[in-house]
Amino acid sequence: MDVPLIIRHRLTQLGLEQKDLAVAAEVTESYISQLLAGKKAPPAPDRTDIYDKIGKFLKLPSGDLSKLASLQRREELKKKVAEPPGALFQDFRELILRKCDARKRKQVQAIFDKAPFGEMERLVTQKLMEVSKGVARENLDNEKWVRLIAHLRRRRHEQIRATIAEFLNTDVFHVSIENFVALLDPLIESWDINLETFGLEIVLNRKLTVGRRKCFEFVEKEPEPHFALEPGLAEFLRNASLSGDATEEEIGFLKMLKFKARRPSPIYYYRELQNLRDPLHFLTSTPLKGNGS
Repeated sequence: MDVPLIIRHRLTQLGLEQKDLAVAAEVTESYISQLLAGKKAPPAPDRTDIYDKIGKFLKLPSGDLSKLASLQRREELKKKVAEPPGALFQDFRELILRKCDARKRKQVQAIFDKAPFGEMERLVTQKLMEVSKGVARENLDNEKWVRLIAHLRRRRHEQIRATIAEFLNTDVFHVSIENFVALLDPLIESWDINLETFGLEIVLNRKLTVGRRKCFEFVEKEPEPHFALEPGLAEFLRNASLSGDATEEEIGFLKMLKFKARRPSPIYYYRELQNLRDPLHFLTSTPLKGNGS
């Protein structure tokens, strides 16, 4: 038994219509119709409050619809794992290129055309989606923000709320062009990329967000050295009376201490920690005064 079946059954039992449910759930009747017809997957319970609203309206036990939706989504995900996702980026490219810094647009378009949905196009599209999702998730319960988006897109706020819920529930391979454009167009003002380092800068609409710029750097780093934990240090860390107030920086310093022969005890590390904290053991940065000559 799945979510749409349960909802349809309860609507029939209670003599209610889809439009009544749409009003109670604060979404469009079209969204409810597509959900019940199986044309839209049930949204993730942790990203929407629609199940609480529907459950209350249909007089179902609290939390039952959310649990059923989680199980249904898990089963559908298992079926899709082996299926290669279809890319819809040809439809998105016009918007992405329009938002690109004008000085780089021709170069970027040439790269996109040469390698359709290649590494750079996937990178840019993924980051634009991640940033937009972050803003949408922070403001999903902000009625004023939702209405502002609806005004900019010339839609009813119920439609935009449903669009946001769908957008948060999808990934870069399965997002619809409608949802992609509806949120990225007003949220993203522009983006620029360093074609040598792939450093990406995204500028957001100042009317819709607090932090206006998002920067991402992609640099090659050497792997961090791995240090085997000394037995005495491991015991020191387990003993809260010795190490309970040690900071991550201090523990990192203690981990770097190496010994060729003798193995230090937990007390050694405790005393080393106290030495590290004692300002008398460190030179000050204040220059010494001269003798006046």
